Amino acid sequence: MGNCLGSDDLSSKSNTDVDHTGKRDAPLKTEDSTSGKAFSEIYDLKKKLGEGAFSVVKEAAHKKTKVSYAIKIVTKAKLTEDDEEALKDEISILKDFDNQHVIRLYDVFNENLYYYLVTERMMGGELFDRVVKKAYYNEKEARDVCKILFMAIEYCHSKQVAHRDLKPENLLLVSNDDDSQLKIADFGFAKKVTSESCLTTQCGTPGYVAPEILENVAYGTKSDMWSLGVITYILLGGYPPFIEKNQRNLFRKIRQGDYKFHDEYWGNVSHDAKDLIKKLLTVDPSKRLSAKEALQTKWMIGDDTLLSKVDLGANQQKLKEFNAERTFKKAVHAVITIAKLESLGTNYRDDLK
Repeated sequence: MGNCLGSDDLSSKSNTDVDHTGKRDAPLKTEDSTSGKAFSEIYDLKKKLGEGAFSVVKEAAHKKTKVSYAIKIVTKAKLTEDDEEALKDEISILKDFDNQHVIRLYDVFNENLYYYLVTERMMGGELFDRVVKKAYYNEKEARDVCKILFMAIEYCHSKQVAHRDLKPENLLLVSNDDDSQLKIADFGFAKKVTSESCLTTQCGTPGYVAPEILENVAYGTKSDMWSLGVITYILLGGYPPFIEKNQRNLFRKIRQGDYKFHDEYWGNVSHDAKDLIKKLLTVDPSKRLSAKEALQTKWMIGDDTLLSKVDLGANQQKLKEFNAERTFKKAVHAVITIAKLESLGTNYRDDLK
């Protein structure tokens, strides 16, 4: 895969304005990997922002422009052949993307020991952390956030790309003072699709993974719509639709689409919102809404004034509890991401029958 990561694959771009279509104005040219200089000659590395199995993310400043970026530093020696292929896909996909609600990849350096992926710096943190800090939270605010997510995924799917790991950790904000600048990040599992039954790799995150992936059948972009259904449920109800401490039981519930709208938290939520969730958390992907269809539902185009009158204060408190537990687990154990669900045991599906 190394031949796809040459220094002339991607050119560095500075921050640019976004027009009403979501496209950016032509970027100003800055010194980048095409200059022939090493990464360390162009950027000053700063504090660590995160860490993965074979990579670390650090803040860095461009020496000439002083613009801050997030740098994903991938250690080549730690990459398996599959890891290389996934990295190749991630770079190829992000290189082709140009949307205000998808994280931007500006440049790639292919050096002896490392790959350096230069991405935009997301200063606002995770979406869920922002939501729980709101002084007041209503259904319109939840709907507005969901609309951005569905528009971003509609864009991804229009480019024939399935994200395959949509979850709260991958929903990030550009700044601390603008909720509308929400972006989808981490395309490490993203893959080009040719049909709705062309992908076979079992990947995703427990609680958000679609049933067809657990069933080990070929799937496509509709798997993302299930994950968005889970996220929408959490944003409205304050807790996940599928909760089980035992992972086998969790997967059984997902495979069966076994969830409820508990009246304590869902009694005041609009019928249209619940109807959308039902059409997303549909076990049969062929009957599940696409992103384009979801954006045309009654809830998505519903009256702002009516939705703003639906107070979700109690649900926000529930979300605070869920988010605190999620953050704690992430800090202690790191996020549990399953690259190969077969690791649970080759016969785990038999146990779920």
